[in-house]
Amino acid sequence: MSKKNNTKLFWLLAFIITIAAAYYQRKTGPSYAKETNITLEDKRYDIKLPRTHGGNEGCPVELEIANNNVQGELYYRKYPTNDNWQTTPLKHEGELLIGSLPHQPPAGKLEYFLKLSTRNEKLNLFEDNPVIIRFKGSVPAGILVPHIIIMFAAMLLSNFSGIIAFMKHPKQKFYGKITLALLFVGGLILGPMVQFHAFGDYWTGIPFGWDLTDNKLLVAFIFWVIAVTGNRKREKPFLTILAAVILLLIYTIPHSMFGSELDHETGEVITGMVRLFLF
Repeated sequence: MSKKNNTKLFWLLAFIITIAAAYYQRKTGPSYAKETNITLEDKRYDIKLPRTHGGNEGCPVELEIANNNVQGELYYRKYPTNDNWQTTPLKHEGELLIGSLPHQPPAGKLEYFLKLSTRNEKLNLFEDNPVIIRFKGSVPAGILVPHIIIMFAAMLLSNFSGIIAFMKHPKQKFYGKITLALLFVGGLILGPMVQFHAFGDYWTGIPFGWDLTDNKLLVAFIFWVIAVTGNRKREKPFLTILAAVILLLIYTIPHSMFGSELDHETGEVITGMVRLFLF
């Protein structure tokens, strides 16, 4: 196989790894919709319940249930608290059965569940394990879209750099530098801007906090700094491989896990990891 074909194969492999890692991270993270299916009056319905919401309005909870025989109620309360459950009825609007969760300040969380019924059936949906939703501010598309694209590109370049470094390809130094630059721009410049618009703070990782998303980015960046500087005078492909593997492992950690969380009593935004260890 020619060198050119080898390069195409390496790019394809890097792309497949990147897509797989991104898909895994999204599907395992606490911000993707909670999915399940139910059966009422012998008909199956696929349900998706939101676990994150941005903007200044309440969060709609929409069920694709057109059957007017199905009625329901939405129960919610602030999380984590022992407040009494609040209730709001679900209403039919066209093909949907709709409820609404009240707007919360950035990083504020609610937990909620549903009760559905027909003439002959009753169904409690997630009453024993309520769905947790986190609210956030509105992030301008001009910041969010470039952040997502650049971080995806950084992951792609990282995987490609690691693959060609394993094959002892001299271009690993060049692509390693691009990876580091993308991580810096996407993660350390645009990332804090996204965080500020969403939760009111630019950086909540070390040394200011224990936000897992910020800290895992910091770890990845440090390993890539080591890889790039270590390859300056002579090639050390093992450093590039190590940095690429570290970033890939970090991507397997669900996005937003132990993220910013509003303390409803103090009004202070803390990180979930702090709450995990202190409360």
